[in-house]
Order: sequence, then C-alpha cells, then structure tokens
Amino acid sequence: MNLTRALGSVGGLTLASRVLGLVRDALFARFIGASFASDAFLVAFRLPNMFRALFAEGAFSAAFIPMFNRKIADPDGRGLVDGIAFADDALSVLLPVLVAMTLAMEAFAWPVTWLLTGGFNGVDHDRFAFAVELSRYTFPYLMLISIVSLLGGILNSMHRFWVAAAAPILLNLTLIVALLSFHSRNPFATARNQAIAVTVSGALQLAWLARNCRANGVRLRLKRPRLNPDVRRLLALVWPAAAGAGAVQINLVVSTALAASLLPHGSVTYIYLADRLNQLPLGLIGIGLGTVLLPTVSAQLGRGAHAEAMATQNRGMELALLLTLPATAALVAAGVPITAALFQHGKFDPAAAAFTAQALAGYSVGLPSYILVKVLTPGYYARADTRTPVRYATVSMAVNLVLNLAFIVPLRHVGPPLATALASTVNAALLYRTLVRRGHFTADARLRRRTVRLAAAAVLMGAVLWFLSDRFAAHMHAIGALERWGALVLLVGLGAAVYAGAAFAFGAFRLRDLRALVRRPARP
Repeated sequence: MNLTRALGSVGGLTLASRVLGLVRDALFARFIGASFASDAFLVAFRLPNMFRALFAEGAFSAAFIPMFNRKIADPDGRGLVDGIAFADDALSVLLPVLVAMTLAMEAFAWPVTWLLTGGFNGVDHDRFAFAVELSRYTFPYLMLISIVSLLGGILNSMHRFWVAAAAPILLNLTLIVALLSFHSRNPFATARNQAIAVTVSGALQLAWLARNCRANGVRLRLKRPRLNPDVRRLLALVWPAAAGAGAVQINLVVSTALAASLLPHGSVTYIYLADRLNQLPLGLIGIGLGTVLLPTVSAQLGRGAHAEAMATQNRGMELALLLTLPATAALVAAGVPITAALFQHGKFDPAAAAFTAQALAGYSVGLPSYILVKVLTPGYYARADTRTPVRYATVSMAVNLVLNLAFIVPLRHVGPPLATALASTVNAALLYRTLVRRGHFTADARLRRRTVRLAAAAVLMGAVLWFLSDRFAAHMHAIGALERWGALVLLVGLGAAVYAGAAFAFGAFRLRDLRALVRRPARP
C-alpha cells in the first residue's frame, strides 16, 4: 500500500468534513455568539464528541482492527466469514452495554452536567436546567456513534478507508442544515435545535455505514450476548485503549469543566472554537495517518516484515512533520486574522474573535505532539499492547489537571488550552521514548535530517506571518468580512510560498522526493 495515497483518500474526505465543520462553526458563532446559550450547547456536545473521538477514532478501532485483521487473514481459508462472526459477537455484547449506558446517562443527566460544568459558575436554576435539557438531547449520540465505529473498523480492515472517513460529513451537514433552517432570534432556541440535530446526525451516520457494509458483503446479526474468548480479549484491550487514545479528549473535558465553573460566560465558546481550528490539521494529518498506519503496520508485523513496518512508521512520522510544523507556525502567528475572518460576524464581536485567537495560540503549541501521539500509538496497538499507552495517558491527564489549576486564574481562557498542549507533549515524549527503548522504532537518518530542516523552514514561515499579521491585526476590526477573507487568503498564500521555498532551499525535500511520495507503486 502507498501510505501517502491512502492518507490522501482519508485526508481528502476529512478535509471536506473539517471545512464543513468550519462553516458550521462560523454559522454557530453568527447565530448564537459567545454566551451562556453557546456554552450550554458546547458542554452538552462535549461528552458525545469525546466518545466519537475515543471510539470512532481511538479505542474500539485500536482493539478491534488488529483482531479482525488476524481473523480475515487466517490461513484456514474461512477469512471474512470468521471475521464477520467475530464482529457479530462483538456487536451482540456491545449493544446492550451501550443501551444501558445511554439510559443511565439520561437518568442522571443533572449530576453529569454538573460534573462537566461545576454548576456553570453559579448560574440560576432555569439556565442550568436548560443545559441539562441539551445534554439529554445529545446523549443518544454516544450509542449510535459507537456502533458506527464497529462498522467503520470492519471497512477500514478491508481497506475501504473512505467510507468511515466520510461519515463525519453527515454530522456537519446535519448541523448546518439545522442552523440555516431552524435558527431563531432567540439563541437558546437555536442551541436547542443544534442539540437535537447532533443525535439525528448519529442516526444518519449509522445508516451510511450499514449500507456500505452490506454493499461490501458484510451483514452483521445480533445474537444472544456471549463472552467467548475473542470477546473477552477485545474487552480487555478496549478499556485501556480508551484511556490511552482518549488522553487529549479527557484533557479537553477537564479544561471545559474548569472554564465553565471558573471563567466568565463565553469562555467555553472561545476555547471550543480555538480547539476546532486546532483540530483541522489534527483531523487531516493525525487521524488520517493513525487510521492508515494501524492496519498497515498490523499486517506487516503479522507476516513478519519488521523492517518494512519500521520504514512505514518512519515515513508516517516524516509526513506528519512535513504537514504539522507549518500548521503550528501559522496558527500561532496568524491567529487574529484567522479567527476574525472565520467567526467575526453577527453576534460574535471583535473582542470574542481576539480571545479565541489567544486560546488558539495556546492549543497550537501542542499540535505536533497531538499528531505524534496519533502516529506513535499504532506502534503499540499493532502489537496488542494497549496498556502502555494508558499508563502514559494517565500521566498526561495528571499533568493536564495540575497545569489547568495553575494556569486558569492568571491566564484565564488561555490557561486550559496551554495546559492541554503541554500535557500532550509529555504523552508524546513518553510514547516515543518507550518505542525506541524496546527497539520498535528507530528514527532513520533521512527522518532525523529532514526534521531539523523542516523545523527551520517552519520557523522562518512563522516569523514572516507574525510580522504581517501584526500589521493586519490593527485593521481587522475596521474592515468588512470580504476584506478580512482577502487578508487571510493572502497570508495563507504567502505563508505556504515561504515554507515551500525554505523547505527546498534548506534541502528538507527535493522534487523527486515529492514525486516518489505520490507515485503509484508498481504491480508485482
């Protein structure tokens, strides 16, 4: 498999989803603004969104895909039949658990919302009840998206990466339609419609995955739940993987809870929108690479091709750094033009855009580490080691909590994003060190050489963007939306040109390297 072409398939659809996500967020800011109504919806959306990241992009896939791959590659010739039987068993155990969990969340929505918000900084009873109502609307999404992850894992194992990558597009389209068709002058009514749309999108994603599974010959059947050895092993791998894969998401929940309980209303919205911008390169690069690397490295290790697996991991990290380092420099240096162009409309004023840019800078410091965690963890999961990542994720969460408490008062809405970034950096460093110590990863000479040169090119690009953004920022509040977009497009174009020129001038990449990355591999 050509890693870059596979990443391009996933990344292209993820790009479409993230662009639609930015459209959704821009409309959200326009119609609801930064207020208690927006904070209440975002808290209600945080928990199901965390489960989406944990299951659809993390724990379940990490545990399920290697086991399913071994089933379909079984030399007894049954292949896909054994794999589907295993998936049937997994679904039969998973579904009752999900139903019970959803009902429990609905029954205890009030204390769950309180835990996520700390009571919203002393808000009155009626407003807190509104936040609880929104949470009850979004909780069923947890069950729906978890089943989606099972079906997506099957299709990813069959190298149908694009199907699962396209599913989040339905989420964004559903929320956009709800915003455009059912927005109101009352931001509370608009926020309520958004919460309902979240669960509707989960049903649409499930229908999409189920249809494509049938089209690829996969028809799952519900059985009486049985904890056979395969299911026991799957469950034993899922829970540690959930904590390992979910460190960033759990850190975000902690940050949201502290912001809701200790900072002024609107702070949750600044932090959320900053995270959404930070998630754009994370989704395009980190999730795409993680999705492709896990089944690829698992298959290579399964046939004993350890050198090939090592080379795949090196090229995966090289691709991650090539794309991540300039994104980090751009988000830190040009935050004000970015947030002003995207969100400064309607109820979202210039001050809110500036606060969002500050939070964005805090998150973006950790962007390389967020993505490296996605690139490094397949090295553990492909070897059925889900316990080591969970230990390091626990350390990361402890660091995040301590830094949140230390930063949130002096740095306000910048404190939680910066704490999350630094905690993720600790997680990535621990994962990398252990892979190297075990001999499961060695940075080859090409990766070491290019890392330094790519970093130099990104620093130069960041300096240019900082200089230009500082001059643009003084005029961003006095110009119209079209002029702000023009300024942003100009900055992005100049930044890309500077980075590309510097990367080639410093010898980080040559034209023949780029041609090799996208060249279709020769048929055997």
